[in-house]
Amino acid sequence: MRAELQAETEAERLERRAKLHELLHRLRGEPNVLLPFHQALALRPRGERHLGLRTIEVDKVVGSVDRYEDFDHRFLPKTPHTLERWKRLRALQLAGAEFPPIEVYQVGEAYFVKDGNHRVALAKATGQKFIDAHVIALDVPVPLEPGDTPKDLLLKAEYAHFLEKTRLKDLVPGAEEIRFTALGRYDRLLDHIATRRYFKGLEEGREIPWEEAVVDWYQNLYKPTVEAIRRLGLLKDFPGRTEADLYLWVMDHRYFLAQELGVDPGPEGAAKSYEAHFGGVWKRLGGALKRLLTGR
Repeated sequence: MRAELQAETEAERLERRAKLHELLHRLRGEPNVLLPFHQALALRPRGERHLGLRTIEVDKVVGSVDRYEDFDHRFLPKTPHTLERWKRLRALQLAGAEFPPIEVYQVGEAYFVKDGNHRVALAKATGQKFIDAHVIALDVPVPLEPGDTPKDLLLKAEYAHFLEKTRLKDLVPGAEEIRFTALGRYDRLLDHIATRRYFKGLEEGREIPWEEAVVDWYQNLYKPTVEAIRRLGLLKDFPGRTEADLYLWVMDHRYFLAQELGVDPGPEGAAKSYEAHFGGVWKRLGGALKRLLTGR
């Protein structure tokens, strides 16, 4: 009876916490959901391995196969039925019951619950650090991290599709990661590769294999542009952005410069011009003053 009363009290506190977190997330405009496992499948898994019984970190359990709508992103119960189930399990735990291992899918460093969602919710609510689990690991080209948001998952899914389409990591061993902060950007990279392939074919009078175009784009367009961005320290003027973000911006600027000047300024020239026009406010003011004084 004492266990049931304590479980009832804890469940009431848990319900208040869940409502408070939901309100805070709404005010911040942030999602408050578990990651759905079906979205993780968009990471193009190449296979799976049964790792058997493992002890995993509770904090790294971030999603669910089929109960992702019943809990918030902290695994706090969102529905009366889920809360009632949590309360019953907590009463059993307080009475000395032990629970069987859960079942999870491992995707990178993150875990998705296949069976045992309420046990995970109980573990998180009571501060449990580790939990036993039967683990099935998915082999994905772009691994997830426990702190990834739904948007991060979508971005990584797009990156996985890009890698599958280009086979960049196979064709260019050691190729650097290409990460964007906005959705839909990897399609633009595919357009860059296709465009470069087309014009290279015209120049050389032959059909350029897709694989050759991918390597040519990375080594002669993407990499030189990113290296120019690094030399100029451009990234520090755009907090929260990535080198890939700046690559697209500099490439757009390079195109407009070529149209305006009638000559391609190249990666370095385009990056320097972009810095002068869109860098830090003091750089822009300094550039404007210099143009005023020199007439150039």
